[in-house]
Order: sequence, then structure tokens, then C-alpha cells
Amino acid sequence: MTTTFEALGLDTRILQALAEEGYSSPTPIQAQSIPSVMEGRDLLGIAQTGTGKTAAFSLPILHRLAQQTGRPPRYGCRVLVLSPTRELASQIADSVRAYGRHLGLSTTVVFGGVGFGGQKSALARGVDILVATPGRLQDLIDQGAARLDHVTTLVLDEADQMLDKGFLPAIRRLLKAIPQQRQTLFFSATMPAEINKLAAEMLTDPVRVAVAPVATTAEKVAQRVIHLPAGGKRQALAELLRMEGIGRTLVFSRTKHGADRIVKQLDQDGIAANAIHGNKAQNARERALAAFRDGSAPVLVATDIAARGIDVDGVTHVIQFDLPEVPETYVHRIGRTARAGATGEAIALCSHEDRDKLRAIERLIRQQIPAETRSGAATPEPARAPAPRQPQQQKPPRGAHKPQRQPQHRPGGHATPAEPKRQAEPPRPQGGDSARRRPAAGQQDAPRRDRSWREGDFRDGSPAPAFLRRGR
Repeated sequence: MTTTFEALGLDTRILQALAEEGYSSPTPIQAQSIPSVMEGRDLLGIAQTGTGKTAAFSLPILHRLAQQTGRPPRYGCRVLVLSPTRELASQIADSVRAYGRHLGLSTTVVFGGVGFGGQKSALARGVDILVATPGRLQDLIDQGAARLDHVTTLVLDEADQMLDKGFLPAIRRLLKAIPQQRQTLFFSATMPAEINKLAAEMLTDPVRVAVAPVATTAEKVAQRVIHLPAGGKRQALAELLRMEGIGRTLVFSRTKHGADRIVKQLDQDGIAANAIHGNKAQNARERALAAFRDGSAPVLVATDIAARGIDVDGVTHVIQFDLPEVPETYVHRIGRTARAGATGEAIALCSHEDRDKLRAIERLIRQQIPAETRSGAATPEPARAPAPRQPQQQKPPRGAHKPQRQPQHRPGGHATPAEPKRQAEPPRPQGGDSARRRPAAGQQDAPRRDRSWREGDFRDGSPAPAFLRRGR
């Protein structure tokens, strides 16, 4: 495997920028991806979060652009990078600018939550590389402020999330505006079967690069799970965050409302924390990330989508307040720590209601996570203890009376309290109201009245029609 960037044949100006950034050797995903992308091949790259996927596609793209001439079209771009979140889009754009600082190429990032003015102005001049979230880009296209008919390379970063149900319609709309003759790159941390199917539709003879098996967790992450009642999660979280050795910590919440609630509870417990999720304004998200980086608020509570753009060194712990609904998301979460060769710890708080999710995660990663049990962890289980109420199954004695009712020859539709006393009376085969009853066992040949006939009555001994003499 290639051990230096020089051996990959990258433009010397890119090598200069890499040296200035302190990068000397490529990561496995970079070493395997860069040569194929430089050749113009489509690529499907699978690697864990934090393994250098951004450089794996941006370095060869910059190299190819540096070899070309001409200017990008007004309102358009030559390279389009689609990202699921604002934070990730910003970080991709920052990395591209850093790696290409000596090439004279233009890079613009567009996302929602901010005004359109600056983004329209940048696109009006044309850009070489456009990094965008799908929703804002579609808005700009609808307003006539953006065009994609000159795109030569399309990148979908974090493709498993980009192609999730919520993003797929927007992706498909954008694909219609992009030329079919293009280079397409998929980079993702996980590769579920349905993503493989979509990739087959969008990629042409792609090179497949898989640095880690699907849903393999980072080796240097120490994992553990704490079993406890749902009501004990707040106290457990506060205790964990006060422990010695806890540095920058990411706390994952399943919902936006839950993230805000956790921050409020931590504030009441005297722990500085901020929340980051889709409902937060862009300036609020940037302030939260800045406080997380500088340590003034070393605890960041995030939802999964928002956390995709968090690329902060020195995250020592990842705590999963809520286990994810999708097992693959567990891999994304714990990949936020132990980055760039460092070590980290991932802790999951698991209530009784979360145990099915935990089992699904352990099946996916093919290992059992070390566990500990907090006091009261079994309290939710009495909910499934209807066993002591089994005396209600004494219905057989009550049901035993049902066979005894068959010989009770009560007149049809005239149940009276005194009827059980006539149980011992022999049934009369003809005449009287008792003949309207359904005959008891052994009397199936007894003549019966057809209630659907108004006039017909065969109780007087005259032969009944054949269909009325069927045995029961």
C-alpha cells in the first residue's frame, strides 16, 4: 500500500498544502481511493467515520481540476459535493480550501438557515467546487440562481444518510439536472443493502473500496453498556460527566426535543452543555460547536443528523442517552471518538425498553458489549408479570356449563331465569314451542322449523325438505 502522498502522483501544489497541514502519509481509504478517482472512475468507498473520507475524494478532484483549463459557468459549478448537514458541508468546504489553497480554484458552500444573498452572489460568478445541502441547493435552482448542467463530478458524502428516505426525493430531483456523463463518488461509513441497490443505479462500473467491514466499530473505542431504569438515566449521565478523565463528551439523543431537555437537566445539575440539532439557528449551532471546541461547554448533546458534521479532535467520550432505532447508527456515533489514532470510550445507557435495540446492535457488530447493571434496572420488568393473575384461567369451570346448556330446551329467544329447572325434562320431538329449539346431540334427525319460511311449518309430522334434515 502507498505510504506517502508523493507516491500517489498528486500535483506538487497539493503536496505543498498537505505538508503545511501536517499530513505526511495517506490513510487506507485515501491510499485506495485516490488513484482510481484520479483516473476518472466511479467509486463506492466504505470507511468508518474519521478515517479521512473527505481527503480521499477532495485531493484527486483538486488534482484533476488543476490539470484542466477554462472557467466555470455563471450560476454553475464543475464539481458538486452533496452533504446531509450544514456542519459537514462547512467542514468539507474548509478542507477543500485548505488542500487547494495554491491552485487558484474557487469553492463555495450553500446550506439553509442563512440568507440567500451571499450564496446567490457567489454562484452568479460561477464556482469550481460547490458544497451544498440538497434542500438549499434545490431552492436556489428553483429561483434560477443555480444550474447543474456543467457538473462533471458528483460526490455524495455520508451516502447512507444522504440516501435515507428523507433525502432521497431531493437527491433524485437534483440528479435530473446533472448530466448523465459524469464521475460519481459515494463515500459512506455503512452500506446497508438498500444503499447498495441505489448505488447500482447511479454508479457506472464503480471501483469498490472497503477499508472496514460494514458496521465494524473502531478498534480503539472501549465500549460498555449500563443497564438501568429509564428514570435513572438523568442521574447516571450526570454522574458519568463528573467522573475523572471525562473530557469533551458527545451525548446522543434520539429527538430534538429530547436533546433540549437533556441540556436543561444538565444545567440544573450544574454541568455546562449545549444542544445541536436541526431546529437550531445556524448561528446558535456555530456558537455551540465553538464552545465545544474551546472547552467552555465541553458537553454537546446532539441528534444523529446534526452530529454528522462534528469533526472535533479530542472527544474522549460518547454517551448514548438513547439507543438508536437503526443499528448502523451506533457505528456512526461511537466513531466520533478515538479519531486519528487516539483512544476513546463509548457508553450506552440501556433501559428495559431499549434491550431489543441493544440486541440488534450486538448482532450487527458481531460482539457482545461489556455490561454493568445499576440499581433498579429490573424495575421495568414487572410490567410483563401477568403470571400471578393466572387464577383468571379458571374459566374452564365456567365453560363447563356450556355443554350442559345444550340439553336445555329453552324456547328460542325466550331465556328466563326459571329455564334451568326444566333441564331434566325430556325433549319433545314435535309440537309446542320447544320444537323451535335447536335439537340436542343425538336428535339431529328431529324435524325442525325453517324460520326463513313464513308459512311452512313441518312440526305436524309431514316430511320436511331435505335441506332441513341435515345432521348438525
